[in-house]
Amino acid sequence: MSSLKQFIRNVRAAKTIADERAVVQKESAAIRASFREESGDSNVRRNNVAKLLYLFTLGERTHFGQIECLKLLASPRFADKRLGYLGTMLLLDENQEVLTLVTNSLKNDLNHPNQYIVGLALCTLGNIASVEMSRDLFPEVETIISSANPYIRRKAALCAMRICRKVPDLQEHFLDKAKMLLQDRNHGVLLCGLTLVTSLCEADEADDSEGGIIDIFRPLTPSLVKILKGLASSGYAPEHDVTGITDPFLQVRILRLLRVLGRGDPQTSEQINDILAQVATNTDSSKNVGNSILYEAVLTILEIEADSGLRVLGVNILGKFLSNRDNNIRYVALNTLIKVVAVEPNAVQRHRNTILDCLRDPDISIRRRALDLSFTLINEGNVRVLIRELLAFLEIADNEFKPIMTSQIGIAADRFAPNKRWHIDTMLRVLKLAGHYVKEQILSSFVRLIATTSELQTYSVQKLYAALKDDITQEGLTLAGAWVIGEYGDSLLRGGQYEEEELVKEVKESDLVDLFETILSSSYAGQIVTQYIITASMKLTTRLTDAVQIERIRKLLLRHETNLDIEIQQRAVEYSNLFGYDQVRRGVLEKMPPPEIREEQRVLGEASKKRHSKIARKKPAQVTGEDMLLDLMGGSDLPAADLSTSINGSQNNADLLADILSGPSVSSPTSQSTSPTPRNNVSSIMDLFDAPSTSTPQPPMQQPSSTTGDLFSGMSSPPPQTSTLQVSGTPAHTAYNKNDLQITFQLQRNANAIQVLARFRNTGAFNHLGGVSLQAAVPKSQKLQLQPISQGELDGGQEATQQMKVTGINGTPPAKLRLRLKISYSSSSAGQVSEQVDWSEPT
Repeated sequence: MSSLKQFIRNVRAAKTIADERAVVQKESAAIRASFREESGDSNVRRNNVAKLLYLFTLGERTHFGQIECLKLLASPRFADKRLGYLGTMLLLDENQEVLTLVTNSLKNDLNHPNQYIVGLALCTLGNIASVEMSRDLFPEVETIISSANPYIRRKAALCAMRICRKVPDLQEHFLDKAKMLLQDRNHGVLLCGLTLVTSLCEADEADDSEGGIIDIFRPLTPSLVKILKGLASSGYAPEHDVTGITDPFLQVRILRLLRVLGRGDPQTSEQINDILAQVATNTDSSKNVGNSILYEAVLTILEIEADSGLRVLGVNILGKFLSNRDNNIRYVALNTLIKVVAVEPNAVQRHRNTILDCLRDPDISIRRRALDLSFTLINEGNVRVLIRELLAFLEIADNEFKPIMTSQIGIAADRFAPNKRWHIDTMLRVLKLAGHYVKEQILSSFVRLIATTSELQTYSVQKLYAALKDDITQEGLTLAGAWVIGEYGDSLLRGGQYEEEELVKEVKESDLVDLFETILSSSYAGQIVTQYIITASMKLTTRLTDAVQIERIRKLLLRHETNLDIEIQQRAVEYSNLFGYDQVRRGVLEKMPPPEIREEQRVLGEASKKRHSKIARKKPAQVTGEDMLLDLMGGSDLPAADLSTSINGSQNNADLLADILSGPSVSSPTSQSTSPTPRNNVSSIMDLFDAPSTSTPQPPMQQPSSTTGDLFSGMSSPPPQTSTLQVSGTPAHTAYNKNDLQITFQLQRNANAIQVLARFRNTGAFNHLGGVSLQAAVPKSQKLQLQPISQGELDGGQEATQQMKVTGINGTPPAKLRLRLKISYSSSSAGQVSEQVDWSEPT
């Protein structure tokens, strides 16, 4: 048998993957053979387990060495126990059945006279304790936590934290012990005691129980303040000094516990205010250690019931962080200021210039956070300055920023524009810089603005015509220009009505037709652009007086009567036929009346009403861009699924399709435009031309079903096509309700299958849920078809849907539906969550 050092040397000497695999396999075989011989030499066993741990770090299979680790635990030698406990922590976890054999060894070692062996046992229990082990061994830990040895007390406190997390019922056994730890003079014990108490309080806070554990520890606030004051004002202490600051780790832990104790309690917050002001003003910010303490102090200030002056001080500290050279510190400051701006907007506004400077930072993460913060700062007083800066940034921004920037600028301009002309100029600038990335809702809002502002229609058509003469590469600009020129092209031909001196250029009727023909013959004329140009050209036939130009338009339409796109072909034929009916043509192509602008949005459905009542209660800075897009579009004119447009321009068509399981399927057409912005929205701007939306029938995709598994078939993941089942009048059964995510099932039975509509709802007002996904499995006597979720990002009050179909292998649906669900999502309050739930249909 080779030694561990020789084994590592052989692995590193391997020149290829195959050579390394050969060395590993040979050594693994030798270790197995040695285990079978059952040599009583502990040195051989220790050497084998050490090599197993090295194999574990390489990602190799090491399950065959688990029992050998347990044999080392029974050895009286410390070297054997140390390696045995290390192997137990690495090679085993709380779900291993063999772990039950460790309980007796742990119990013996927890009562061992050697403090280091007790420490090993506590460390192992704190890492891999299961519910059963916690119940069996908590009396020993409860006794040890009162030990006179500070080394053991520290480890026992951390082990108690694991036990309390695993079995909340055991928390009451450690409350008095935890109070004693907070009065300990040893910094290490005090640090571990603070960690235990903070964990207990946070768990109690998550339960929303009245008069719980937090109330037990709030009377200790004065003593914690005293300890923190002593640390902040103490002189040089060599045993605890870190770059001139006394025990920063302990200071941070105290601040975190004070934050939990003072949250929502004005009386406790009053006791903390003075020490927070002292820490915030006296801590050295020239080094990273001091900045960590200041950051924790700021978080505490912002979460407790602090007075306004103290909050301003906290915001000023974050503003100072923005000028730090360390990118991590600046990112943390920007991230925190986004949460603060709703509470102290005026204090954050003072640092506006520094925030705007971060838009030019080389680090893309800082630019992204600075951009998010900049939009939250916009108000009536600074909209001109901030939008000017954001437009300058839009000119040089990466493409990934442009979709969200164009939307946010459009929303801000709609809410805070000082006048209509500034609003039009701003959106024109956006279309020129990033027209390829403008979402359809923003474009529709801009068109509606022009249609409802009669005094600026001449100005708008002149500006758009001039912009299109210079650049036809931006799709959004082309669409807006085509619509406005089609409606108000006659304004370009009138003399003496120009709004600006630079626009005083004679525009001939032939120039308009030439422009449209140039666009259609270019490589930028996608399906949607062609549709807009054809309709705008037809409108121009009633605005122009030159018969030659009208004939050119008629020939243009004739060329498109054989277009491969059915929609374009149909429109061209219909428009060509209108030339035989002049009176009808002039009536049909009159200027459109200004669309109605609703003061409040009205969305059908009780769930939607509840959602919007929650949005109305949000603070202004908390309202999402998606909600504002609803306001821009007038609410009820849009189908629900169109509101789920994501930042990168993708879009779900849920709730627009027929039930593919019980009726004909109709799928939205695929856009042939080169733009990354979606153009297959049924509520497109084509509605402004009185043009019907288009759809092309497609057969439903055959969904793969799950057939593997023991009791349940393998977890089914959704295929890439989506469709939403329409289930009405059926009761909703709650399947999951945690961390503001509520999932309900609506079932509809027929002779062949059970159709299920899963509804996902963010019941919180401010909590964002991201990456929401649902996988499902059924018993192997059934088959499951699972469609994708309509959207995976849910802000407060938002909903998403997902469709399932369950059939029996024998062709008949099961009498009672049983599902095993895997639910995954990320929450801004709970972090990353992944849970497995068994659900049965109520009888």
